[in-house]
Amino acid sequence: MRKLLLLFFLMPYQFFVSAQDHVPELKDYQNFVKTKTLVLLEKNPMSDFNLVIREVMKNTWTLTPYEFIDDAQFEAYRNNPNYSFLMITIASFDKDRTKARYRFLSLLMAERGKSVRDMPDLCSLPLSYLQVEDDTYSYKLEAFLRFMQNHVQLMLDDPSLIGSDPFKYYNRKKKEELANKTLYLVKDDLARDIDTEAEIRQIYPHSFKIVTPDEVAQAIKERREDVVFLHKVGPENTRIRARVYKVIVGAGDPEIYYFDYQMMKKAQDDAFQLKDLKKIR
Repeated sequence: MRKLLLLFFLMPYQFFVSAQDHVPELKDYQNFVKTKTLVLLEKNPMSDFNLVIREVMKNTWTLTPYEFIDDAQFEAYRNNPNYSFLMITIASFDKDRTKARYRFLSLLMAERGKSVRDMPDLCSLPLSYLQVEDDTYSYKLEAFLRFMQNHVQLMLDDPSLIGSDPFKYYNRKKKEELANKTLYLVKDDLARDIDTEAEIRQIYPHSFKIVTPDEVAQAIKERREDVVFLHKVGPENTRIRARVYKVIVGAGDPEIYYFDYQMMKKAQDDAFQLKDLKKIR
């Protein structure tokens, strides 16, 4: 799903892992539903992730039994195939000359005798750059977990999708369905030439609304199936210039409707662009 140059797990010491693509197989998804999912908490007990994830799991997680663990428990269980892991991973990519590092939310399988780098990655979503505060994504976690569970079920139902780029499937299948949704956009995520309703209306023919993060959070909480929202991952005001991810996610339904990224060349590229809007109209 993503080509890693380095994969770091947030522990008292770090695992430095060389580049590897571990494409999951059908048996990995089949084995996953038989496991207990261990949610690895961040070292900082006051992190937004730790404060939010307990309630989100309680309200959202249905595929497997689960419990929360710390770093030491992860090390003890990571080779035990009776367990899977939901955790934040930190990744950098060989194509990023700046060696920018990103947070991903990852669903991994334990596997006996395997090193950390070889753990099957069932699904990963970009959350933020490492330097960006976690409150930029923590209020979206419930929607992300609904999607990840739905993605696992999709792979089980249609194994032909395993090994391919799943986001091509979502982009192709979901674009037409946006016509029946209201697209929530946070103004700070938008490029300057599409940051007003009038400018968006000239390009985008479907329902949309420029909203606050609180309104996105409320739509997710209410499971508004008529609403989709933009999740943008960029460097924000940091000096690093690398990937800018743009993901459109269902606030109520467990779907992704658009997934893409571009490499930044200038600060203004850290935004949902006119060309992105044209792709989904």
